[in-house]
Amino acid sequence: MPALARFADELGFDGIWTFETSHEPYLPLVLAAEHSRRLNIGTSIAVAFPRSPTITAQIAWDLARFSQGRFILGLGTQVKGHNERRFGVKWEHPVDKMRDYILAVRSVWASWQHQTRLNYQGEFYKLTLMTPFFSPAPQQYSRIPIFVAGVNRRMCELAGELCEGFHVHPLHTERYLREKILPNIESGLAKSGRARSAIELSSSIFVIPSDEPEQAARYEADVRQQIAFYASTPPYRPVFDLEGWGAVADQLKALAAAGNWQEMAGCVTDEMLDRFALRGTWVELPSLLRQKYSGLLDRVSYYFPLVPGENEAGWRATAAGFTW
Repeated sequence: MPALARFADELGFDGIWTFETSHEPYLPLVLAAEHSRRLNIGTSIAVAFPRSPTITAQIAWDLARFSQGRFILGLGTQVKGHNERRFGVKWEHPVDKMRDYILAVRSVWASWQHQTRLNYQGEFYKLTLMTPFFSPAPQQYSRIPIFVAGVNRRMCELAGELCEGFHVHPLHTERYLREKILPNIESGLAKSGRARSAIELSSSIFVIPSDEPEQAARYEADVRQQIAFYASTPPYRPVFDLEGWGAVADQLKALAAAGNWQEMAGCVTDEMLDRFALRGTWVELPSLLRQKYSGLLDRVSYYFPLVPGENEAGWRATAAGFTW
């Protein structure tokens, strides 16, 4: 992470996101903050419900202070199976609970910043104890942005109403953004009387750099496998339904249930790949991204790791090409 943060900072990228998959998402950001000067650092995403709002508030508060205001708290619900069977927490009304969670986190921050009594009374969380011994000092970076991740209507509306940002899932098409995501974000903004400028839309984009044929083939295989994995999960079914690929989503779900993971990528057609991913040389990719996403997204990142020393010329060309 120190090498990655220095590399991205030097090239002129705007930030680094970490993911909660096979590693903890917050710990690498301490190193990213220490070894960069201007990068935003954030989670995309950290799973909310297995952590209490107070624990999340504490981690975010410290990262905001340590990074001097460069930290973005990105939260997600994960799906029912992972909450219940991997984390051992109750699954209940996820959008309503996320709303409660965000308000609880902000209440904890407010009690620290203004040194007032904590008294949050929500539907799912009730927080009424915060003694001086457990309260950090007020800080100048107390306005910590919160992004939430989602796919469907109600989570988009919640982001528009309450949050500074929304993590658009990588499994999206341009049509899904225009017809589903943006109208629902606007609906949430209208509820709270906010303008579109009050929220940023961010997404990781599937890309296939085509400079080297062998490497492009590896990227394509990885993208097909990732699309197939997501499509096998019910929450992402609406994207496939909108594009008329519901039967393929059913097939992928059945293959996943049977543990036939290696067969799934073959179900992703070239047409699907063209809708979900961008293919081009490293130099071409920034322009292709602008053509597709201008007016739709505010932050974009590539859906694979930025590795120092690997494809360095490509990354430098990409950094130079971004003018968002």
